[in-house]
Amino acid sequence: MAPYLALPVTDPILIFGVAMIVFLVAPLVFGRYRLPGIIGVLVVGAAIGPNGLEVLERDETIILLGEVGIVYLMFVAGLEINLTQFIEYKYRSFVFGLLSFVIPQGVGMVVGYYGLGLSVGAAALFAAIFASHTLLAYPVVSRLGITKTESVTATIGGTIITDTLALLVLAVVIAGAEGDLGASFWLELAGGLTLFFAGVWLLVPRIGRWFFRTVDQESYVEFLFVMAVLFVCASLAELAGVEHIVGAFLAGLVLNRLIPERGPLMNRIEFVGNALFIPFFLLSVGMLVDVRVLTEGLETLSLTAAFVVLVLTTKYAAAWLTAWRYDYTPDETMTMFGLSIGQAAAALAIVLIGFDAGLLGEAMLNAVVLMILVVGVISPAIVERYGGAIVRASAHSEYDPRTAPQRVLVPFSRDSQFRERLLDLALLVREGDADQPLYTLSVAQPGSRTEAEIAAIEASLAETETYTAGAEVPVERQTRVERNVASGIVRAALENRITTLVIGWDGTPRHRRIFGHVIDRVLTQSTQLVLVSHIRQPLNTTSEIIVILPPGIDHNDGFYEAVHTIEHLAEQVGASIRAIVVDGNPEQFERLFGLVEPDVPATFERVDDWNAVSTRLRGDVDKTALVVPMSARRGTMGWQSALRTLPTEIATETGGNFIVLYPAVSDRDDDRQFLEFR
Repeated sequence: MAPYLALPVTDPILIFGVAMIVFLVAPLVFGRYRLPGIIGVLVVGAAIGPNGLEVLERDETIILLGEVGIVYLMFVAGLEINLTQFIEYKYRSFVFGLLSFVIPQGVGMVVGYYGLGLSVGAAALFAAIFASHTLLAYPVVSRLGITKTESVTATIGGTIITDTLALLVLAVVIAGAEGDLGASFWLELAGGLTLFFAGVWLLVPRIGRWFFRTVDQESYVEFLFVMAVLFVCASLAELAGVEHIVGAFLAGLVLNRLIPERGPLMNRIEFVGNALFIPFFLLSVGMLVDVRVLTEGLETLSLTAAFVVLVLTTKYAAAWLTAWRYDYTPDETMTMFGLSIGQAAAALAIVLIGFDAGLLGEAMLNAVVLMILVVGVISPAIVERYGGAIVRASAHSEYDPRTAPQRVLVPFSRDSQFRERLLDLALLVREGDADQPLYTLSVAQPGSRTEAEIAAIEASLAETETYTAGAEVPVERQTRVERNVASGIVRAALENRITTLVIGWDGTPRHRRIFGHVIDRVLTQSTQLVLVSHIRQPLNTTSEIIVILPPGIDHNDGFYEAVHTIEHLAEQVGASIRAIVVDGNPEQFERLFGLVEPDVPATFERVDDWNAVSTRLRGDVDKTALVVPMSARRGTMGWQSALRTLPTEIATETGGNFIVLYPAVSDRDDDRQFLEFR
């Protein structure tokens, strides 16, 4: 037989090819039977692995890619978590994480010591195996789009607490078995963890903001920077005395606000993980399974049954108690439960190290591998069912945009220097679940060189399509020939039923106009929500959003839609809102903002007049802040003469980004659809 046909496969190219076929075919086949695709990769991994058909060996390459996969999985979990919500509800993550560790650890030690006759150290490791958990079903919640649901956020945040405590148990037990459990051990562990967490949390965001503000290279350079942060943090975690998955999750948290959820960079990160690294992790776990141990006696089967029963009962108890404390729905409870029963990385680390130290036997090792397979099937199935129920419930409770689907139009001039910055803003403003394309427009004026100008415009618009393709957002490109550019923009907005206009402004002061002839006429002739933006720095480096609220703006027709846009933008860039209320009631605006989803932390303060606003802008606004004055069209509620010069003052007084936001006027549908009735 030719070498390349012999089993197991040894040719590295063929190994990679077999893995790609598994990643492609297994989810498709299992999906036909309404089973999560990750189950397919696990099962096929067991079938073709060294304990099955021996098509592939679980060699160093598979192990390496599998370890990279679990690190990558925890990193993406940290990136996709709603950090604002995580901080606001950090005690819920702490409560769930503590319960999800303490209950299994306590019950497991009792069962291990009294029921199985293990030593105290071995019983502690036995319990720590299932006291930890791995987010095996995370790809399911990510696909369902419920990663920012409060209960899911608490579960993801709790994972890091649970796994850290379980791995600390491992470190303590092994140190005790080796006789090194002295004062120096505790000092080194506490000091290492303190330096690690403080250093990463304080330094990485500053380095990240500096990088994104100053480095203007190809997009792959940003991806490489993120990967460097990920793997350096993961390595530093092991130096500090905890597993690399802790460092990976922390890296995701600290980069969370610098990587917008719906942008080209995040899309690239998720694509690489979902297509390559995470499937390799699942394949690696599946290849550990040895079904032959089922025929080798009752000890392994008994231990497997004990693991499965203990995992299911103790993790459900933790989820139920957390849900009871914070009034979660039954679907949210079961989703938390389904996420928290997954077992893989931490469980394997504990049992393998315990086995090497002579504290756990071979039957225990085999039982853990079988337990991983069993819960690897159960966990995604539960999350698929009950997570889907959360999606269906939220679809009935949130506002319904079907009467006026959001459509965003970005007009460009042919020589626009900040096209990508304007596109970034449009992508952030665009609702993530919108099925509408992003509309781009350039208007050429008739003349002797009209055809040449149109050709140049179409070439520049093609570049925008390439850029947005990185975020998997379709683009509808349009070119018009009009003598009046403003009329061309307004007509395009009407014909395409545009709801939101995102327009760039160069910030040049105007003496008799607000922005200039074209933008001023667009504002006069249009009825849509308009964002006139001056964006020169990456929006993902935004530290806070400062909203300026003029008197009476809350009576404007499109006020609630405008508030929703600001809060949605704040959520996307991970920034809090600081609202400056001019000659008004801060408590009233705080109440009105609270009626609109999403829920973003906001503070409200009052100033007496516009001179005080200018003083604040000069002395209290950092260059990383995004200033968003909510203005009004002339003749509408909230208009006053000070708004005519406000954009020029902001451009003069601040050195950062700003957006002048004009709410829609009465021709638009009632914007009460943006209210969240709780």
